[in-house]
Amino acid sequence: MKLTKKSHACVRLEKDGQTLVIDPGSFSEEDAAAGADAVLVTHEHPDHFSEPRLRVAMDANPAAEIWTLRSVAEQLSAAYPGRVHTVGDGDTFTAAGFDVQVHGELHAVIHPDLPRITNVGFLVDGSVFHPGDALTVPDRPVETLMLPVMAPWSKVSEVIEYVREVKPRRAIDIHDALLTELARPIYDTHIGNLGGAEHSRLSSGESTEL
Repeated sequence: MKLTKKSHACVRLEKDGQTLVIDPGSFSEEDAAAGADAVLVTHEHPDHFSEPRLRVAMDANPAAEIWTLRSVAEQLSAAYPGRVHTVGDGDTFTAAGFDVQVHGELHAVIHPDLPRITNVGFLVDGSVFHPGDALTVPDRPVETLMLPVMAPWSKVSEVIEYVREVKPRRAIDIHDALLTELARPIYDTHIGNLGGAEHSRLSSGESTEL
């Protein structure tokens, strides 16, 4: 499987000539979902869900489909009848040849005064886990954790404890658009030294083989 990091929380997975894209949001490139055979969206916040970016994929490929939670599906299903699927915690499905399991239900707490929205994480091929905006721990081993490294709802100690709890073989940064290059070495040092897993980050457009 080939993993390509796009800006912020978006990643592309390629296997056997098919492409799966997760969370092409407004912080990601306009063509972040281009060429996708399937798209997964973890929740409705615009840095994870951008309807214009999804339309690029859906209009270019009439066979492309979307799997997401209800709050996003309701915004897309009329435009793409039969191609938008609603999923929730515990569901399993196959998208573009990838086996996907859904984990989690709620977005992380931003502030107690703000109501929590729904959020799901996706475990792809029993190997790569993208949690969206939550520190969800799947009930099974994870080889590659896509790690939300910096967000308004977290601090670095929580990120480190999340890696420790999931116990992946490797953690690769996502959710990093708000993290400046000046601060990155601080996060790299703490997560790498304390997380207990191989830790790395990819520049936008950079790929790795899993």
